[in-house]
Amino acid sequence: MPSGEKPIEKVEISTTLVAKLIQVRFPQWAKLSIRPVKNSGWDNRTFRLGESMAVRLPSAKAYAGQVKKEQEWLPKLGPHLPLPIPIPLAMGSPSETYPWNWSIYQWLEGENAKIQRIEDLNHFAIALAHFLTALYQIDPVGGPPPGQHNFFRGGSLSKYDSETRESISVLGDRIDGEAISSVWETALNSTWQGTPVWFHGDLCADNLLVRSDRLSAVIDFGCLGIGDPAGDLTIAWTLFFGESRKTFRELLQVSNANWARGRGWALWKALITLVEHIDKNPLEAQRARHIIDEVLIDYNTSA
Repeated sequence: MPSGEKPIEKVEISTTLVAKLIQVRFPQWAKLSIRPVKNSGWDNRTFRLGESMAVRLPSAKAYAGQVKKEQEWLPKLGPHLPLPIPIPLAMGSPSETYPWNWSIYQWLEGENAKIQRIEDLNHFAIALAHFLTALYQIDPVGGPPPGQHNFFRGGSLSKYDSETRESISVLGDRIDGEAISSVWETALNSTWQGTPVWFHGDLCADNLLVRSDRLSAVIDFGCLGIGDPAGDLTIAWTLFFGESRKTFRELLQVSNANWARGRGWALWKALITLVEHIDKNPLEAQRARHIIDEVLIDYNTSA
């Protein structure tokens, strides 16, 4: 869930609504089956259209600007990447029943990445590092810089400084605030020294697809942009560990400063998640705590 100073109001999106939108805008596909996709994401709601397509609709105004961005850039990026990404087939326009643009994509087979679905996590890290290396090498000219469209991913971590410090304060003695603050300060004190590159912006396990135990596709490019790619490193602490984390870093040739900012992005997200769930969702709170612990272990090992 992206951060925001104000709560994000979402609209209700149902199979019935999607069927009406298809009927009006793309009647040639109106007879195809429509099924909601499990784990369809926070920013968007996804439905399977027939067997070969997917309908993706922003769940709130805050995410609506991502549609045209994906429509423009994903077809240009896809041919340069070693793994499939969603390719838009059509774009629906706002109507009386739904207020924003929406997309129809090719359907990509696979399940969301989980440890138990991955046979060799080290091989998975290699495949993802190769994907990101290819993404970072694509000409960034004309790409969208950090902004509201992607919640300032690819920009400075200082954007989330007050929120991170507030989370540390709210959690109080339920976390090691002093150690966590050290990690955060180190991240803030590092800067991106390179020229802007393309980045995914929300590289989490739910946005990686697995088939036959291997990485098969990368999805959900709503936070796509050009800038500092350190945010893409969060996967090193949310999915990888031990040898796979080491392999991932080595193949991407990540400097100490960039790695520190990657830890910072992972820490920020884990902290706000822990604040949200610590008293009402033990499973999500446990996951957030695990990420914080992994970040601290990595920081202490690297220091």
